[in-house]
Amino acid sequence: MSDISIREEGRAGRITLARPGALNALTYDMVLEIEAALDRWRAADVALVIIDAEGDKAFCAGGDIAEMYASGLRGDYAYGRQFWRDEYRLNAKIFEYPKPVVSFLQGFTMGGGVGVGCHGSHRIVGESSQIAMPECGIGLVPDVGGSLMLARAPGVTGAYLGLTGFRMGAADALYAGFADHFVPEANWNSLKSALIQGDLDLVSRMATPLPQGTLLGLQAHISRHFSNPSLQAIADSLAEDGSDFARDTLKAMSRNAPMAMACCLDILNTLDGETQIRPALDLEFRYTYRAMAQGDFIEGIRAAIIDRDRQPKWAQSGPAEVTRDQVCDMLAPLGIDALNWKDMP
Repeated sequence: MSDISIREEGRAGRITLARPGALNALTYDMVLEIEAALDRWRAADVALVIIDAEGDKAFCAGGDIAEMYASGLRGDYAYGRQFWRDEYRLNAKIFEYPKPVVSFLQGFTMGGGVGVGCHGSHRIVGESSQIAMPECGIGLVPDVGGSLMLARAPGVTGAYLGLTGFRMGAADALYAGFADHFVPEANWNSLKSALIQGDLDLVSRMATPLPQGTLLGLQAHISRHFSNPSLQAIADSLAEDGSDFARDTLKAMSRNAPMAMACCLDILNTLDGETQIRPALDLEFRYTYRAMAQGDFIEGIRAAIIDRDRQPKWAQSGPAEVTRDQVCDMLAPLGIDALNWKDMP
């Protein structure tokens, strides 16, 4: 059985992720198939694109990184770098696509799932939606264009989301800019049927308002601590605060790679005011290109996915050990190895 279903129905191009048993984790072949379909439909008689997924647990819980880990463990970094290079090109194509792209984001939407599902024009969440960028927990920075979304979130909410991996329900995803509409999941099939006929206006007509989520109520805490200029200053600020928020936030950050968190902050600061995705992907690729050879990615995957001991041995034991020179080394321009946009439309 194929991992993905790509077809045309009525006026819609349809892409359905079909690995529900693996939480629809994105494989390299799936990345290439989605890109090929979008390229084909660009000039075809297709009015819009629908991206959805099978199962009720996840739209897409991330990238399938088993092969990336195995090759990186052997000292072969080429596969991972090519995966990221091609995946980021797909993320840019979705963000810049000239036709409406409607995504249905049930359950977990994380990492690579954000890159496929959260850059389109109409991003729909429902009751089960849980959206997050937890990459710092495996020694990466929020990528697949997610850094741009974090940078554009209200105030310094993006820094909080990136450094903690906080899971956003539907209301929080709308507030942070990761989604556009809440539609009850019981109505999704009828909405898709209308979209196949080309009725895009029904998305907004079926959208339902939601009560306030968690993030809005945390803004005073988030602003107080995450407005600080460095990872160490944020950690110090939280440590001096005896609130439940500070305690829980420090606990979440303590699980993550200090280098990844410091680089995440640097990327978000660089992207302040940015509206286009390519500069974000360029910065992300500087980190991911080096993540296996110079960063904590291999150890992060070992602890989280392979051995599952949840006890990573990060290169730096805490924020105080991350130097400015180390951050600059991880985010330095890649020269001839940088992302190449010449084949983009």
